[in-house]
Amino acid sequence: MNLELFPTTPAEILAYCKEREVRFVRLQFMDIPGVSKNVEIPVRQLEKALDGQILFDGSSIEGFVRIEESDMQLRPDPATFHVLPWGRNPGEVGVLICDVVDPDGNPFDGCPRTVLRRVVDQAAELGFTPMLGPEPEFFLFERDAQGAPTVNTRDRGTYFDLGPIDRGEACRRDIVAALEAMGFEIEASHHEVGEGQHEIDFRYDEAIATADKIAVFKNTVRRIALEHELHATFMPKPVNGRAGSGMHVHQSLFKGKHNAFEATDNELGLSPTALHYIGGLLQHARGMMAVTNPLVNSYKRMVPGHEAPTSVVWSTKNRSPLIRIPARRGTGTRVELRMPDPSCNPYLAFAVMIGAGLEGIRQKLDPGEPVNKNIFTMSHREKRRLRIDELPENLGEALRMLGKDPLMRTLLGDHAYHNYVEARSMAWQEYSRQVHPWELERYLARY
Repeated sequence: MNLELFPTTPAEILAYCKEREVRFVRLQFMDIPGVSKNVEIPVRQLEKALDGQILFDGSSIEGFVRIEESDMQLRPDPATFHVLPWGRNPGEVGVLICDVVDPDGNPFDGCPRTVLRRVVDQAAELGFTPMLGPEPEFFLFERDAQGAPTVNTRDRGTYFDLGPIDRGEACRRDIVAALEAMGFEIEASHHEVGEGQHEIDFRYDEAIATADKIAVFKNTVRRIALEHELHATFMPKPVNGRAGSGMHVHQSLFKGKHNAFEATDNELGLSPTALHYIGGLLQHARGMMAVTNPLVNSYKRMVPGHEAPTSVVWSTKNRSPLIRIPARRGTGTRVELRMPDPSCNPYLAFAVMIGAGLEGIRQKLDPGEPVNKNIFTMSHREKRRLRIDELPENLGEALRMLGKDPLMRTLLGDHAYHNYVEARSMAWQEYSRQVHPWELERYLARY
């Protein structure tokens, strides 16, 4: 994770923990649906953990293994070590993010971090290092008298508002302070469009490090919000009629210190590599959407009027398309994919988007001309004339598109693919069979 404030080798970590009186260490990993898990050990077991000798019951984790083959190992990545700057005694709990391996020490195909590493290795074979900069949004809501979360907020702020209109300002500032104490380089934080909605942006990094940071970020936001007696949620669309939370992901490929997307010999300032990468994202956008937007609720955000994309198109100038090219050029030349939301598993989502872009480079896919008109105001006929496809409108349709895209299955691997599809399909079927309050209000008295 390149957290420069902390040691990054086993020997240094052991010495740090002894010197700073770290008492416990969380061995953190992520399941296939994208929920962070951990096994906490007393620090005296740390040397054993760093040697990969900590076992856990993989059959208890969704999407991992069957009960008859339950033993799995956690292999900590020393580069991810940090300590938590909160709690009764700040600094007494350390964290190591882990890969999940089988009892023989072989990579486990169902570990999301392993899935992403395979794609990063494919990029390396082509001479590229993927660099990602996500923009995760979230809501801060009040809790009721029993401490349960609500969707109530006294915050009436909108985009870039200040306190006292922005009632989450103090909480957001404490989140930033905690992240910086764990080695994050925070670039900006601000109130978002929706009431109670916020965004904190941190510096771009290599793909696996960025996915690790998203996992740490989400845990931190929830914890600091709790200290403010608030509830933080990364649910994409918690309140009807308000803006939803996205996680736009800025992407580029580097060769050494050179940004392979940069070009100075054309008007767009984009290299053929960048254009082919965009072509790959466009071609596989509908197939990857069940991974980048994984919840039934994700598709309540994907409606015109709230800056969430609905069409498979790219642009250099406006914010309505699926892919936007920010104005900065040179080292900062990048592609912004605007459909993902923060409920996704970052390891799997990054794997499919990078993999799609790499396939575009291999196949030399042409993205076509950028569309710089407002997509939301276009007629259906105009979209047909420009051959603009629509993104899936619900999770069921997205899962069908995922099943029709062989590249997605290859990128995820058979184990992760089957378990992911099974979990999301069950959620969609359960939702589809429920009778919802809207139906009762609309139909009960009328029919």
